[in-house]
Amino acid sequence: MIISTTNTLETHKVKQYLGIVTGETIIGANIFKDFFAGIRDIVGGRSGSYEKVLREAKDLALKEMQEQATRLGADAVIGVDLDYETVGASGTAVQF
Repeated sequence: MIISTTNTLETHKVKQYLGIVTGETIIGANIFKDFFAGIRDIVGGRSGSYEKVLREAKDLALKEMQEQATRLGADAVIGVDLDYETVGASGTAVQF
């Protein structure tokens, strides 16, 4: 399945719009990770543990969105937007 942030794909013509599909992920944070990430923020540097958790949450949200599109019979999801406040994804499922 094609997943794209663009509203069109140069090599494909949309035949049918199947509707909005979404995928959401809620991640819990560990108090010790929060504490040490806060210290790292004060002294500088990147918080690898948070980056890893955000990457996993993004992947899970995209997977959930793709599964929903597959159930609708979609070939692709276009116009994908990632929201990192709630770690979610949304796009339009289409058939070519």
